[in-house]
Amino acid sequence: MTPQELRSTMSQFATGVVVLTVGGAHLHGMTANAFTSVSLDPPSVLCCIAHSAVMHDAISGAGAFGVSIMDVEQEGLARFFADKKRPLGPAQFEGVDWVPGPATGSPLLAGALAWLECELSEGYGSGDHSVFIGGVVSASRSEKGGDGLLYFDGGYHRLARAPR
Repeated sequence: MTPQELRSTMSQFATGVVVLTVGGAHLHGMTANAFTSVSLDPPSVLCCIAHSAVMHDAISGAGAFGVSIMDVEQEGLARFFADKKRPLGPAQFEGVDWVPGPATGSPLLAGALAWLECELSEGYGSGDHSVFIGGVVSASRSEKGGDGLLYFDGGYHRLARAPR
């Protein structure tokens, strides 16, 4: 099994798209699709971050992170926070509409479908990534509704709501 074979195979698994953020001295954002809920009691989620990613040390250093669950209309913003050539630090948030989360100060992106703030509770190394478990300390969802942004087969796609 090669990394390319696994990447190709896993590209057939559709995932939601989030932007992970860290506030304070480690201000940083990163698009991710390796994110899911872990437990309702206690409320917790996980994200998987490459050891080589700036976000890896940012989360470790801050001990907390924010999550913005992206709306399909935010594909451009998701692409921006996925671009390794974007500016780092506070400059990457210039021109981006966001508010500091009330619990952690992590940037929460305006226009998202939902937001979470998490305190880092555990981290586990696994191959070239770490699995970070975050205890959810704040969660909310947009009242505007919208359609979810998906990542599938190497590209972004729309998740349309079924009529009710």
